[in-house]
Amino acid sequence: MSDKFEVDFFDLTNIIDQDSEFIPLISEEEEDNMNREEVPDVLSILPLRNNVLFPGVVIPITVGRDKSIKLIEDAYNTNKTIGVVAQKKASIEDPDILDFNKIGTVAHIIKRLKMPDGSTTVIIQGKRRFEVGDFVQTDPYFKAEVKGLMDAKIDVSKDKNMALVSSMKDMSMQIIKENPNIPSEASFAIKNIESPTFLVNFIASNLSSEVEKKQEMLEVNSISERIELVLEQLSYEIKMLNMKNEINSKVKLDMDRQQREYFLNQQMRTIQDELGGNPVENEINEFKKRAANKKWDKKVKKAFEKELVKLSRMNPQAAEYSVQLNYIDLILELPWSDFSKDNFNLKRAQKILDRDHFGLEKVKERILEHLAVLKLKGDMKSPILCLYGPPGVGKTSLGKSVAEALGRKYVRMSLGGLHDESEIRGHRRTYIGAMPGRIIQNLKKATTANPVFVLDEIDKIGTSHQGDPSSALLEVLDPEQNSHFNDNFVELDFDLSKVLFIATANSLSTIQAPLRDRMEIIEVNGYTIEEKIEIAKRHLIPKQIEAHGITAKDISIPTKVLEKVVEEYTAESGVRGLEKRIAKLVRNRAKQIAIGEKFTAKISEKDLLDILGPAHSKDKYIGNEYAGVVTGLAWTQIGGDILNIETSLTKGKGKLTLTGSLGDVMKESAVLAHQYLKAHADEIGLKQELFDNWDVHLHVPEGATPKDGPSAGITMLTAVASAFTQRKIKANLAMTGEITLRGAVLPVGGIKEKILAAKRANIKEIILSDKNQKDINDIEAKYLKGMKFHYVKHMSEVLKIALLKQKVANAKEIK
Repeated sequence: MSDKFEVDFFDLTNIIDQDSEFIPLISEEEEDNMNREEVPDVLSILPLRNNVLFPGVVIPITVGRDKSIKLIEDAYNTNKTIGVVAQKKASIEDPDILDFNKIGTVAHIIKRLKMPDGSTTVIIQGKRRFEVGDFVQTDPYFKAEVKGLMDAKIDVSKDKNMALVSSMKDMSMQIIKENPNIPSEASFAIKNIESPTFLVNFIASNLSSEVEKKQEMLEVNSISERIELVLEQLSYEIKMLNMKNEINSKVKLDMDRQQREYFLNQQMRTIQDELGGNPVENEINEFKKRAANKKWDKKVKKAFEKELVKLSRMNPQAAEYSVQLNYIDLILELPWSDFSKDNFNLKRAQKILDRDHFGLEKVKERILEHLAVLKLKGDMKSPILCLYGPPGVGKTSLGKSVAEALGRKYVRMSLGGLHDESEIRGHRRTYIGAMPGRIIQNLKKATTANPVFVLDEIDKIGTSHQGDPSSALLEVLDPEQNSHFNDNFVELDFDLSKVLFIATANSLSTIQAPLRDRMEIIEVNGYTIEEKIEIAKRHLIPKQIEAHGITAKDISIPTKVLEKVVEEYTAESGVRGLEKRIAKLVRNRAKQIAIGEKFTAKISEKDLLDILGPAHSKDKYIGNEYAGVVTGLAWTQIGGDILNIETSLTKGKGKLTLTGSLGDVMKESAVLAHQYLKAHADEIGLKQELFDNWDVHLHVPEGATPKDGPSAGITMLTAVASAFTQRKIKANLAMTGEITLRGAVLPVGGIKEKILAAKRANIKEIILSDKNQKDINDIEAKYLKGMKFHYVKHMSEVLKIALLKQKVANAKEIK
């Protein structure tokens, strides 16, 4: 409803006070009398510019045009009846007959008031609608022939009409209640109107709708249709009113919050001044003091001072302020030129390395070489070492020993599962919550620019849509580039060339070739049984005794018992599993002590059964009583293992079947072995047609475990040859090597792990390529005691060594 309702209502109140004869809230009877009044054939027409007069409604209007003033004077002095018609366009100052709407309202002039500014205001009441006919006069004012129109009465006894009237009242009351510009007394008028026709006219007249909308309502004959049009406008006004109120509420809330924050900040500044100054200024002064003691180059110093000025100009409430603060704090805490002094006592370094790690001679030798060069030259770029080997052999813990031997700080960064490039290079400072990469973070933690930095599990870096971290490491791990490492957050070159990076990996195959090329690869092989026993005595048992709160006199594990634990309760290259078994033994002893049970300090083999349960099955050598069953040697991620290749023959058409979850390379090795034997059958006394009459089924046990690689080539060849000849395989023999179609035996990897697995299985002789002899020479002689090695170049040599003349018992007749 329009804001002018306030003026209208109070004007009406004044009129009622001045002359009680004119009551604007008419009854239904008065409305009927008004509709029965005759409409003159000709009426003086008063044009309205910004309003529409409805029957029964009293409104004040101000007239200012000469024609309108003349019309009002003449009518007021006669019968006081005029015709009121809204203009089509309010902007027209001097309307013509074409500018009038066709439907108007007969009006009775209630009061004429002379205003102080010289204008005339008249209070008029609508009587009845009419239709404009021909104009009979245009000067000094308009007169036209008119035809009276009747409003179709609404039957409020019908449910629909009753609902329409009720809705209209409710919506009007809601607007009066929620619009602060409408006085609450207006609800009195709505409640006291009895006539539905007058109610709809009264509400329509006071709507804030455009003149065109009100004229549309006036022209409708049906009161129910007019109510529907009014309801539509009321609904729109309610929505607009709700929206305005919501906006006003938000604006007020925001202003209140801003004012509150402003006053609080002002109070805080006053309190801070009383207590000793602004904290922002204090923080900047603190930064300047810290910077005065830093040893950095001119470039870094210039960048720091520039960023400090930027911080001093920032609003502390801004989101970027915390990022800038963190950046400056990081610049101050980074060890730009802070180096720890290396300890060049090589004998001490040797003692520390030997104390912490048994074996690992290659790694220790490489570290001592690096120390020796540093001692002689005084300065050199640190190498990037990569220790690779099976789990649990001490690759990660070696970093701590190296740091202690060099007298450097130690930091470790786990790369396993890392898939976000920003973890290495950092985020750009444009982002809220930006952070430097983990390389820079760890150097900040180390407080020196030359720590021993262990990059753990470098082979397990992942890739995603967030980038490739292994590619980001190329700069970090390149001795030619890392002297100018650029982190996205720091945006200044940092020298990493003095950092001794030690990477660890279980496998080299998953490391990018360019990344692998930048590192010095050092293989860390698995331990022999003797080495494991020695490690257990020196490190694992004392460590677990201390961890479980008992003393060395409470428990004693003899060498034979330790050997049994290693051989029958673990199957690994490292010592993690062994440490868990020892921990279980120590825990059992700690429980006995806590409960107060009697015990013997010495752990026996019987105690192993009680505490650790039944022993695991060892890598079992099957024997040579079966034709077509040959023992091979395999490398796994947890160390070496023996692999039994089984072959059987059935009558058929020469089909080769392979089972045991074999990979493509292993399948190809089986096909090569079969084809080579088929092509050289005469060398072992077989006829060519045998291969066309017998199907070969080759199986590798533990079918659920995926297997791949070329190293079982000679084993498969020997197994197929044994199956066709039904000859025995040499006892306690195992073999490993790749084969080619021309009959060559090629070298394979993982020799030390395979030899250890063979020794665990009580293998006495091993066949391998002659090019693997260098790998055997790298193994200490004491670990090879009791084993014989056959170095071969061709497959025919393998068959001569492996196949005996003697046939197996119950040999099948192959013909």
